[in-house]
Amino acid sequence: MTFLAVDVGNTRLKWTLYEHAAPGARVLAHGAEFLEQIDRLAEGAWADLPPPQSMLGCIVAGQAVKHRVQEQMEIWDVEPRWVVATDAEAGLTNGYDFPSRLGADRWVAMIGGRHRLLARGHERPMLLVMVGTAVTVEAVSTEGRFLGGLILPGHGIMLRALESGTAGLHVPTGDVCDFPTNTSDGLTSGGTFAIAGACERMYQSLFRQCSAEPLCLMTGGAGWKMLPAMTRPFELVESLIFDGLLVIAEHRQAFMDSAL
Repeated sequence: MTFLAVDVGNTRLKWTLYEHAAPGARVLAHGAEFLEQIDRLAEGAWADLPPPQSMLGCIVAGQAVKHRVQEQMEIWDVEPRWVVATDAEAGLTNGYDFPSRLGADRWVAMIGGRHRLLARGHERPMLLVMVGTAVTVEAVSTEGRFLGGLILPGHGIMLRALESGTAGLHVPTGDVCDFPTNTSDGLTSGGTFAIAGACERMYQSLFRQCSAEPLCLMTGGAGWKMLPAMTRPFELVESLIFDGLLVIAEHRQAFMDSAL
């Protein structure tokens, strides 16, 4: 049964068509579109795809964007389904004060990361950093409980905030260095090290909480830019949200089959 996974972020829509809904399934096709261009999917990238028999998506954009995506899916006979964070799913427990208010992308990525960790046969805490328009730093216990997470502005938001609030800072993007000697390098290095410092702080808190060294994972379109600045070794996994969608879809199908 072909399965379509959709990840709608703040800037782009990414999609992957799999042979079936299970971790490790073969990829049949994939692509990405900026949100301004998603209205052309049905006549473009999706026009010649084998019709998906099921679909699961993760969206952080608003209802208007969701409606536009679902309109593009009307070329197929498939029910649009979207993940909403719950108290628990696919082996992960949600420790948020109001579980449904946790961002779907954060929830799905943590499920994907947790599955990756367990596949290695050794339970341990997990630190998950998502680097995109915003940056989130998630802490998951050894037992698979989401303990809490930090939310920071991404590089672009930091620079725009400084440019709008400070005179004379309209400068090109600089390089990351330990001792910046010009404004461009100072801005780029400051934003990078602010994110890296938040990650290190959460790492230490998680280590103390669980008395074990966390597995450190990073995902998101700008993750590769952050890796050299991190104080701990991080594993960059670009597919974590899609991994999580596959895990959730498989678990939901297994539950439905067992109920029959």
